Amino acid sequence: MDNIIQSWPIILTLIGTGIFAGLLAGLFGVGGGIVIVPVLYFLLQNFGVSAESAMMIATATSLATIVPTAISSIKAHYNKGNVDVPMLKYWAGFILVFSVLGSLLAHEIKGNALTLMFGCIALAVSLNMLFRAGAPALFTQLLGKIGQGILAAVVGGLSVMIGIGGGTIGVPLLTAFNVRAHLAVGTAAVFGFLIALPGVLTLMAIGETPIDAPFGTWGLINLPAFFIIIPLTIFFAPIGAALGAKLDPKQLKRAFAIVLLITSSRMLLKAIGA
Repeated sequence: MDNIIQSWPIILTLIGTGIFAGLLAGLFGVGGGIVIVPVLYFLLQNFGVSAESAMMIATATSLATIVPTAISSIKAHYNKGNVDVPMLKYWAGFILVFSVLGSLLAHEIKGNALTLMFGCIALAVSLNMLFRAGAPALFTQLLGKIGQGILAAVVGGLSVMIGIGGGTIGVPLLTAFNVRAHLAVGTAAVFGFLIALPGVLTLMAIGETPIDAPFGTWGLINLPAFFIIIPLTIFFAPIGAALGAKLDPKQLKRAFAIVLLITSSRMLLKAIGA
């Protein structure tokens, strides 16, 4: 009975994470990883898991949850016409290849380095969106084919290494090249699927369960967290997409920036103090 009582705060935290991650997936096309990674990172350490192991498990578990969440979010955005199919036909190959390469590289990097990377990327993106909310795009249109291939490789490689769905980098990147906000969000939701699926499959193939991993961890994926979060993110992603369609681009960017700023600050402070 005591174990059940002690588990309730954890279960409630994971439920809240699933709801918030689902809403964010629909709103911003981020796959929820920007919430799931830091929550699991801090939560796992309360069970005596080292910061390094916690980051690795949080990253892999986040990628696993992004796959079904992204499918739900993609459907909602596609039905609203907010997915750039011609762009995806060209970007998809680059994202898939560099997602696998990024997963292999992340497996060789220490967890604290990944935490610093997560914090720095999220902080840079949040500050850019916060201070440039409503500002005109930096460029009038997307780069040529070679430039787009490089951008797709960056989105795929960096995103998979820190367990995010592609929207964290993809949305501000696309809007900087004058892609309208809602189209950028919907297209980035597809990025999330293309990043997460090969990423999690690669980590499942090469990842080993850390010796200090909590109960229910399979490879690098924590199954209890996965099964609690998944149904909630799937249910709330379409709700987030519906809400996102009613917000103007300026509000969307500012809300996204605030979420990223809070998350990145906490991760950086923890990584620096580790």
